[in-house]
Amino acid sequence: MSPTTGSSAEGSEQRIDGLLAAMTLEEKLGQLTLRTADLVSGPKASEVGTDDIRTGRVGSLLHLRDAGRALEIQRIAVEASRLAIPVLFTGDVLHGERTVFPIPLGEAAAFDPDLWRRTARAAAVEAAADGIALTFAPMLDVSRDPRWGRIAECAGEDHWLTARFAAAKVAGFQGKGLADRQSIAATAKHLAGYGLAMAGRDYATVEVSDRTFHEVYLAPFAAAVAAGTACLMPAFTDQAAVPMHGNARILRDVVRDTWGFEGVIVSDYGGIDELVQHGVAEDLAHAAAIALQAGIDIDLMGEAYPKGLPEALARGLVAEADVDRSVRRVLALKAALGLFDDPYGRGDPAFFSRGPIPAHRKLALEAAQKSIVLVTNRDAVLPLDPAPATLAVIGPLADAAPEMLGPWAMYAAPDHAVSLLTGIEAAFAGTRIRHEPGCSIEGGDETAIAAAVAAAREADRVILCLGEALSMSGEANSRGNPVLPGHQAALARAVIDTGKPVVVVLSCGRPILEPWLFEAVDAVLVTWFLGSEAGHAVADVLTGSVNPSGRLPVTWPVALGQVPIFMGRLPTGRPARTSEHYTAKYQDLPVDPLFAFGHGLSYSRFEPSNLQVESRTIAPGETLQITVDVTNHGPRAGETTLLLFSRDPVASISRPLLELRGIGKATLEPGEKTTLAFELVADDLAFIGPDLQPRLEPGAIDLFVGPSAEANRLLGTRIELR
Repeated sequence: MSPTTGSSAEGSEQRIDGLLAAMTLEEKLGQLTLRTADLVSGPKASEVGTDDIRTGRVGSLLHLRDAGRALEIQRIAVEASRLAIPVLFTGDVLHGERTVFPIPLGEAAAFDPDLWRRTARAAAVEAAADGIALTFAPMLDVSRDPRWGRIAECAGEDHWLTARFAAAKVAGFQGKGLADRQSIAATAKHLAGYGLAMAGRDYATVEVSDRTFHEVYLAPFAAAVAAGTACLMPAFTDQAAVPMHGNARILRDVVRDTWGFEGVIVSDYGGIDELVQHGVAEDLAHAAAIALQAGIDIDLMGEAYPKGLPEALARGLVAEADVDRSVRRVLALKAALGLFDDPYGRGDPAFFSRGPIPAHRKLALEAAQKSIVLVTNRDAVLPLDPAPATLAVIGPLADAAPEMLGPWAMYAAPDHAVSLLTGIEAAFAGTRIRHEPGCSIEGGDETAIAAAVAAAREADRVILCLGEALSMSGEANSRGNPVLPGHQAALARAVIDTGKPVVVVLSCGRPILEPWLFEAVDAVLVTWFLGSEAGHAVADVLTGSVNPSGRLPVTWPVALGQVPIFMGRLPTGRPARTSEHYTAKYQDLPVDPLFAFGHGLSYSRFEPSNLQVESRTIAPGETLQITVDVTNHGPRAGETTLLLFSRDPVASISRPLLELRGIGKATLEPGEKTTLAFELVADDLAFIGPDLQPRLEPGAIDLFVGPSAEANRLLGTRIELR
C-alpha cells in the first residue's frame, strides 16, 4: 500500500524524483534522521538547532509541544533551506493529546471498536492543532504477562481483539485521509512479539515459535496494514535470535513483500544502534547497513544513519540506491500528509485558547465510564443508591489527579484530570465525606493509617482508593511482583478490620495480584488509569447513574506462579484434575485464574439464551449468521457485551481451547429482551500451519457465546466446516 494514491500520486512522484536528483548525501540522510526537540525522553536526548533544519541534516522532529514554535521551524525548513522540504513533526499520542482518554488496556475493556475510533479521532484533532503530523500509536503488542510495564499500553492478551483495536485506531488517527489538516499518520508498533519479553522485563529477549509468532503476534500488525497505517515501528526485541531492527525475514519478506506495505518503517528509540549490543553488528556502519537492507527508513534518536551510513556506503555494505529507496518513502509520506502543498496546515496556537474542548471531555467521560470493570459486588453493595449519610474516602489514589492520566499522557497539564475525590464529592453532594490518604502510593510509613481507620469507623460506607502510581506502568517500568506497593496492603487490612462495608477503586496499569483483597472487601472496581474524566466516571458508577459494562481484556491471575495464563492456551494430554495426581496442576495454587478473560459484572443480570445458527455447515468463502437472545433480568437498564468464541476440536495441529471471533452489544431496559447477531466468516477459521502458511481444514467447529471465557457461562453448538 502506498501513502499516495489517485491523481495526486503522479505529481508527488515527479516532485520526489526532482528532489532526489538534487539532494546531496547529507540531505538524504537528513530525511532519514529523526531527532527530539524540546522534550527529553528515553535514555538520551539530542537538542536540535535551527541550523540542522536549514541545512537539511534533520528531516523529522519528536515531541515539539509548542505549535507556534513548530510553525517557526517549519518556516525555516520551507523558506530558508536549499530544497524547501518540510519537517515532519511527530509525537507519542497514545491515548490522548490535551484531552486524555483511558490507557489502552483500560479502553480495551470497553470491547467497543467505534469508541476506540472516536477517541483516536479526537486525539488526532488535538495533536494536529499542536502541530503534530505523525503519532507513534497504536501500540499493538499482545501481552499475557502482568509484570511487563507496557501491558498498560496495549489492548490485552488476545490477537483478534487487538486486530480490531488496530483497525479502529488507524481509522481514527488518519480520518478522512492523511492530507486532511485534522488527521495524523498512525504508526503501528512494536512489530512484533515485544509483549513476550522474557520474565516480563522490558527489552529482554523473546522466545516464541515461528508458527505462534505469525499467527498471534503478527496478526494485529497485518490488520493495521490492511487498515492503511502510514507507518510501522519494529520492536526492541528479537525473534528467533534475530533483532527486529535488522530482521529482513519479517520486515522485508513478510511486511513489505507479502503484505504489500509501501509506507515508512521508523526505528524505535536508538534501536538501530542497539544492533551492536545485540551482537549482530560490529559497529554503527554495520548496524546501519543491516537495518536499511531490512527495510527501516527512519532512524529515531540513533546515530547509525547520520553517522554510520556514510561509512557503510564507503565500505560497500549498502548502495546509494538503498538510501534513495528509503528517502523516497519518507518524502512520499510527507507528500501524502499534504506537507509540501500546505506545510503550515497543522499547528494552531489559538486552538486551545478557550480551554478544554467540551465535546472531547464528554467523549473522555464516556470512554472512562465504559472502561470500568466491576469485578466483585457481594450482596449488591454497589451502587450506593440511596447515598449514604457519611462516606469515608480513603487511600493514596483518592486525591491524586495527575496519577489518573496514566503513562504516556505527555501533552496534558498535570492538574488536567478530575481526581476520584473531586468526582465523588460532586456526585454525593448531600453526603458528609471525610478523606484520609492513609499512606503514600509507595514508600513512606504507616503513621497515617490510624487516621484513616478512625474515618472508616465513623462512616456508613468506605471507598478505598488503591493502586499504582502512573510511573509504575509503561516503558521501562516492569514489576517483578505486581502487588499493591508501599503500605497500601496494611492500610487495606486495617480498614477492612473495622467491619464497615468497603468498596475498592483500583487504579492500575496491569492486573494487581492481591487475591485476598478481592475476597475481603465487598466490591472492587478496576478502573485502570481513566484519564481526564476519571473522577466523574468512577462517581457515576458508584452512584448507579451509570451501570458498569466493562470486561477484562486480560486474564487476571491468582498469583505470579500462574503466569503466563490466558484464554487461548492449547489443550494438554493431561488436563488438570484435582482428583488425579499426574495432571497439569499445582500443589499450592489453583489452575483457574482469579478472573477469566471477559469477566465483568453489572448492576443488572443479563442472561443469554437460545443460541441459533442459520446452517449447520459452512464452506470456504461463506459467512454464517449466528444469533442469541439476551434478557435483562435485573432492576436497572444497562449495556451488556456477549462474546463469540470458536474451537477447532480436531485439526492437523493442536488448536486453542477458545478463540475470540466476535463482539455483540445490547442496551436493555429492565425486563427487556433482544436478539444479538454475529457473523462468522469461514475463511477466518483458517490457522497458520507448521509451514507458516494459512490452512483451512474441513471438520467440526464448536461455537460458544457468553459474557466471558468462563466455561460454565457459555452456550455452545457445533457446525461443520466443509
